[in-house]
Amino acid sequence: MEKKEIKKEFLEQAEIISRGAEVLPGGIEELAYKLQFSKENNKPLRIKLGMDPSRPDLHLGHTVVMRKLKQFQDLGHKIVLIVGGATGMIGDPSGKSDTRPSLTKEQVTENAKTYFEQISKVIDVNKAEVVNNADWLWKLDFASLMRLASKVTVAQIMTRDDFAKRYAENKPISVHEFFYPLFQAYDSVVVDADIEMGGTDQRFNTLFGREIQSAYGKENPQMVMLLPLLEGTDGVVKMSKSFPEHCISLTDEPKNMYGKLMSISDALIVKYFTLLTDISNEEIKTIEQKLKTENPRDIKMKLAYTITQMYCGVEAAKEAQENFIKVVQNKEIPEDIPQIKIDDDITLIDLISNFDKSLSRSDIKRLAQSGALKLNGEKQANPSFLITKSALPVTIQYGKRKFLKGV
Repeated sequence: MEKKEIKKEFLEQAEIISRGAEVLPGGIEELAYKLQFSKENNKPLRIKLGMDPSRPDLHLGHTVVMRKLKQFQDLGHKIVLIVGGATGMIGDPSGKSDTRPSLTKEQVTENAKTYFEQISKVIDVNKAEVVNNADWLWKLDFASLMRLASKVTVAQIMTRDDFAKRYAENKPISVHEFFYPLFQAYDSVVVDADIEMGGTDQRFNTLFGREIQSAYGKENPQMVMLLPLLEGTDGVVKMSKSFPEHCISLTDEPKNMYGKLMSISDALIVKYFTLLTDISNEEIKTIEQKLKTENPRDIKMKLAYTITQMYCGVEAAKEAQENFIKVVQNKEIPEDIPQIKIDDDITLIDLISNFDKSLSRSDIKRLAQSGALKLNGEKQANPSFLITKSALPVTIQYGKRKFLKGV
């Protein structure tokens, strides 16, 4: 790519798009060159995101990279969404301490459908190029596979932290796992990617894509944009459906989404504003200053409203905020508590687990231990407490914002 003076507009575009991200190689300036070259040659950049749908639901952590895709899409560039029909059946070993269970073809297909329904909350899927890497990886003949495998050494693969750690600890590494980064890199060759998006845990895989593109003759291999992994509401563990109590799902009801956002640690406020909203850098600096002198709760309410409105609409966000003020701040019982008919005596834990499938029995026991389980307004430390028909009706609160009424 011919290098020349970068115009201000492309530097500004690059700065906006790369907010909170690590851009390799060359940083913002190299990204600005790519944006300018694309515009001047009327050749939209091809922005790759690979998705191995191991779980059907998306959460706010996933939207960090999706929002970057939206920014590229708004500038007229082509988003290439790769469903991991083949790689998903291997399982991404990134960050794993054990071999990851493989998915079946049917699981990948079903999860992908749900993914696209939820991704459409952020980007225009209809304008994206959607492909499935099973369409080319399953068709590789032996000679093509050997050619691809010859582009990498075992030493290169073993520089990955997860593989090196497992090897040092004498934990098994299946040979098929080595093919995951190799196939993901080959995807970049097939779709002719100019930029690949991913989380910071995808550093090896995405940069490896540059090497494989070069090995296959691409003159200007892809740049890489790595986004931080978003912590859940506890501020410690990466947001994941494996920890539902700390995960904010795109399918959450507005009241739950707002309430969960209000429960994040104060240390996450600026990070959430930076990665999950469109507010300006100047506004973020103002928020940083306000956090030194004002009640973080008030700033968090702005965050919760902003994000809930983005995914649920203005009216739903207003209602969620009013409900939070009433139930959490003023400690009132909401009027629209769901009711469940009780025909026989039943324990608290059985009643809640039968009603709310998002919680495991272990989750309910933890709520009881932490004092977050209440029966008729009184803390109930025993999740196996028996609710008798003669005691009905009863009002149960589990967590800060969840209620049900047994009748």
